[in-house]
Amino acid sequence: MASYNTFSVISNGKTAITPGRPSDERREQLAILQERLGYVFQEPELLHKALIHSSFAYEQAASSRDHNETLEFLGDAVLDLVIGDELFRRFPDLKEGDLTRCRAALVNEGHLATVARAIGLGGFLCLGKGEEASAGREKASILAGAFEAVCGAVYLDGGFVAAQALVQRQFDASLASVGDSELLLDAKSRLQELIQEREAATPEYLLEQAEGPDHQKIFTVSVRLGGRVLAFGRGRSKKEAEQQAAAVALAELA
Repeated sequence: MASYNTFSVISNGKTAITPGRPSDERREQLAILQERLGYVFQEPELLHKALIHSSFAYEQAASSRDHNETLEFLGDAVLDLVIGDELFRRFPDLKEGDLTRCRAALVNEGHLATVARAIGLGGFLCLGKGEEASAGREKASILAGAFEAVCGAVYLDGGFVAAQALVQRQFDASLASVGDSELLLDAKSRLQELIQEREAATPEYLLEQAEGPDHQKIFTVSVRLGGRVLAFGRGRSKKEAEQQAAAVALAELA
């Protein structure tokens, strides 16, 4: 996978950009990103919106509809489905628990940020002054959210097949490595081994939230070390959420 200079397009927020319809200059920038994505938008406004962080929209006194959080929500669902489908088809002999762990290792904040960095996504983001000053273009949470939003934008623009093709292109190498035994190891056990090796300590898991009806609850769990939050995870059970949190923490500590 090619790697690009994060700041090759927008440097320190000096390019004039506004929410809504992109300018001709912005369209030229977006054309570069579309080439990297391997997908040309019928509506470039969707891609523009996918790259607008809430901090930028608020500073511009824009509507909440003008930043990427709803597209991020949609893209998260698209990624879960596409990666789940890919794992199911490529590794028909894996058990449900192994498939869940593999998906958690691929669709988490740390790994999504890595994918975003590989295409230089940070250089196309619209950030508020505070995020710009605090190196927001390199923050895993912002990059991961933006990549999810891009997936959501592609889904809206070209349908599921287009979004599926995008995810397959960006995750092909990662999916090919799923057969490696390391990905199939229990994420919690791997995290505990890593932390004990470095700090002779044991991570703790704390239930942060349980939302939704009893038959469709979503659990949010944090993994902590000495009171410091390492990562969060979400899942349909506490166990799945803990595994997700451990997988994210592993990606961050790697």
